[in-house]
Amino acid sequence: MAEPGVTVYGAHWCPDCRRSKKFLGEQFIPYRWVDIEQDLAGEAYVLEKNNGKRLIPLLVFEDDSFLVEPTNAELAKKLGLTTEAKKTYYDLIIIGGGPTGLTASIYASREGADVLLIERSGLGGQAGITVGLDNFPGFPEGISGQEFSECVVQQARRFGVEILQALDVEKLELESGYHEVYTSDGKHYHSRAVLIATGASYRRLNVPGEDDYIGAGIHFCATCDGPFYKGAQEIVVVGGGNSAVEEGLHLTSFAEKVTLLTRGDRLAASRVALEKISEPGSRVEVKYHTVVEAIEGENLKLKTLKVRNTKTGEAETLHPAAAFIFIGQVPNTSFLQGYAELDPQGFVLTGHDITHAKEIPEMEPLPFESSVPGIFVAGDARHGSTKQVASAVGEGAAAAISIREFLRRSEGITTG
Repeated sequence: MAEPGVTVYGAHWCPDCRRSKKFLGEQFIPYRWVDIEQDLAGEAYVLEKNNGKRLIPLLVFEDDSFLVEPTNAELAKKLGLTTEAKKTYYDLIIIGGGPTGLTASIYASREGADVLLIERSGLGGQAGITVGLDNFPGFPEGISGQEFSECVVQQARRFGVEILQALDVEKLELESGYHEVYTSDGKHYHSRAVLIATGASYRRLNVPGEDDYIGAGIHFCATCDGPFYKGAQEIVVVGGGNSAVEEGLHLTSFAEKVTLLTRGDRLAASRVALEKISEPGSRVEVKYHTVVEAIEGENLKLKTLKVRNTKTGEAETLHPAAAFIFIGQVPNTSFLQGYAELDPQGFVLTGHDITHAKEIPEMEPLPFESSVPGIFVAGDARHGSTKQVASAVGEGAAAAISIREFLRRSEGITTG
């Protein structure tokens, strides 16, 4: 791993410090953290740089320049991230720079489309923060998520894809047949087609220590990260639904024991899954009425889960090799509320999962097309997606082919 190029001086209670650390982490920028409440020299340094004022976060860069209480936009500028597009019109605007969006951008740009890709955080999405991809075809020895993401980004740039980072998309509008994409910096861009590839975020426990050990003992994908714990004595799974139970059963392939923690008095899983964990010799132990209250570690690695039984009040300390969190996903689609058709969980309906009237009735919705003509959705944000890197790449390619057909139809309508 690269040596830290940034030092962040702050305190655990400081929300702006957490925001700056999160921003750096999302952009894959290595940094060194100095808690000025624990480090007197660090506190003295902050006072010196701020003329006696205790202002945090203070971010110091390799060239000895520094920023005090920077906004994300100021940080993006300092890090040299591109946040403003060269033009205002594109054939295709892709929102989301994970495997789905990047793959679609490669396919579309190779065929001559003018493509703008907008990503709010780190290019590569959740795949970029995965320790290793062992199940992606073509890499017999596996590949780190970051290395995989960097390769795909380089490929997209080689084909001329224009990429903006550190920008949120706040809303979409339709004007005179063009889609208007409004970004958080007050600018907007328009295009003939839009691909939503914003993915979904895993629901977090929101307990102390969780953010510190994501990827270092705290995981959200048993298929991706379970093999790293082959031979472990114990793995903890948090959740009580189908995903938690099925992934817990899968994790018994690697660990001697899987402890399943659920806050309820029963598991909300399929009968088949419940029968499997109840079989004699099952290595899944279920603890009901149990919640995680804190996560602790040592040397940047998970060591301890502090849990409590909500019925008896009894506290317990667990020392698993890893903890996998399966308490649901939240699609990153809030900007589409009231604009495109979503399922009850907020995932976007596409293709035959929607019913919408087109201006030209004989035109059936294309695969991956949403209820708004010309807006396509692929990857984890889409209703029915499988939430795997390989399928995300496949959906990106397939969506690009549908978008090509849409653009061809649009040209026919315009000129016809």
